[in-house]
Amino acid sequence: MAKLSEEMKTLVERQRLGFVATVCPDGTPNVSPKGTVSVLDDEHLIFADIRSPGTVSNLRTNPNVEVNVVDHFVRKGYRFKGTAQVLDSGPEFHRHVEFFAKRGVFDAPGRIRAIVTVRVEQARPLISPGYDHVPDEATARAYWLKYYVGKAGAV
Repeated sequence: MAKLSEEMKTLVERQRLGFVATVCPDGTPNVSPKGTVSVLDDEHLIFADIRSPGTVSNLRTNPNVEVNVVDHFVRKGYRFKGTAQVLDSGPEFHRHVEFFAKRGVFDAPGRIRAIVTVRVEQARPLISPGYDHVPDEATARAYWLKYYVGKAGAV
């Protein structure tokens, strides 16, 4: 099992959006964004199933999962590989629903269908090849902020 570093925890908590990869019954990949990805403890991530029937179904069949969390402005993040557990009832489920309610998930008890915990077995950095040409995070952040602000009026 991998222990999540403080840097990993900070990134996950700051971003909250993770891309969750599962395996469909026919062996094809499924990637789905999850806006509730959070740190549960030093060895686990957690997310809520609000509208994720495919992801949850895949995890019930095959619990192998990868969660990618990236800071889009500095183009760095982490890929977390592990094993998922799906909870849809019981005291632990209700405790985790309350966790998300306290984090501001609107109507968490009414909207959350299941909770997924991920036991992180491997954590590796994700770093954009843009760093071959960009010297540091501050430069990358400035570039992408300018890019997105410039695109804001172009719809």
